[in-house]
Amino acid sequence: MRSPLPGHLPRHSPPHLPRHPLQQTDFRWFFAGQLVTLLGSSMAPVALTFAVLDASADGGDLGVVLAARMLPLLAFLLVGGATADRFPRRTVLVAANLGSALTQGCVAGLLLTGHYGLLPVAALEFLNGALAAFATPALRGIVPQLVDKARLRQANALLGAMRNATKILGPSVSGVLVVLTGSGPALAFDALTGLLAALCLSRVPLAAGAVAPHRPARLLTGIREGWTEFRRLRWVWWGTLSFCVINLVQTGTWQILGPALTEELSGKATWGYVLSARGIGLLVMSALMYRLVVTHLLRLGQLMSALGALPLLVLGAHLGTVWLLTGAFVSGLGFAASGIGWDTSLQEHVPAQVLSRVSSYNDLLSYVAIPVGQLGVGPLARTFGTFRVTLCAGIVFAVVAVLPLASAAVRRLPHAPADARR
Repeated sequence: MRSPLPGHLPRHSPPHLPRHPLQQTDFRWFFAGQLVTLLGSSMAPVALTFAVLDASADGGDLGVVLAARMLPLLAFLLVGGATADRFPRRTVLVAANLGSALTQGCVAGLLLTGHYGLLPVAALEFLNGALAAFATPALRGIVPQLVDKARLRQANALLGAMRNATKILGPSVSGVLVVLTGSGPALAFDALTGLLAALCLSRVPLAAGAVAPHRPARLLTGIREGWTEFRRLRWVWWGTLSFCVINLVQTGTWQILGPALTEELSGKATWGYVLSARGIGLLVMSALMYRLVVTHLLRLGQLMSALGALPLLVLGAHLGTVWLLTGAFVSGLGFAASGIGWDTSLQEHVPAQVLSRVSSYNDLLSYVAIPVGQLGVGPLARTFGTFRVTLCAGIVFAVVAVLPLASAAVRRLPHAPADARR
């Protein structure tokens, strides 16, 4: 064998880069299942709201039905996380979608046959909420099993863009469907999407959603192990604490005070434009995050999350329509970057065998603040004034969003971009 000529080095093939997420068959089936699921779930709240209001003379029924779905979602999240780490996540997702199709189909049947009753509808929505508690941790846990680690950010950006698009499209389609056919057929369509999603997910190989073999022998043991792992990861509980406080001050203020203050400052029609501007921001940043390459993704996400406070600050400061629309758009950019950065960081750095359990603790401790904020914002607004409460909520939001950056564990957490050498 001849030696290379002087000044010439042997040629080597470039390092192999993993395929893009949508080039991988398993992820494509998962993506299709999520698209169908999210389209149906984004339509269901509108249809269910009008169904209950049309079928019941008591407006309080709607509150009971909505609470019946929210409470089990919180109550069973930890069980759902332990289950998703214990059994193949594909199996958990298929079962949850089939169960959701059954429950929503039963609700649609009650409405279509004129047999509405508060107790059966609330019971079915309770089951629906419990199923969502099993699906949510499994969804975050299965993505790293379908795509290469270096493509997780891109996979989450695609899922985020699709999720945000369905949030914009779904309610509008549902409203048209309710007007043309009634609430029953709209809920029946949601049930059909559950069946279609289960069919798509069943095409994902079982091995792709399988968990590590050293799973806990008992459910309670698994939940305790999840808590131990959650506490061990400082950057996770710093982020979770931030999300908890943000949800406490933002969700109730935005949902309850936001529409009224927008109407007072800019007119009733402006609220719809504000939500659309926010949705456009979410979509734009989801697309940008697919291409963006950074070395510290979590740090970027935390910085960008502070932008979510802008609409509250604008409303609290009595600023006009242009400022409000701009703030809503920019807040959408921040929320999208934060969500994609957080999901990707969890999937890159939390061990696969405990990922769903750690995610369930993160979700539970973040979501539990939402009803507290929704219940508390009204009394606070009556005591201190709506504009003042909204401004204070925006300030707290912005401060708490960047507070985790005080921890080196958050600032220095690395990210593996797709073009990194492996």
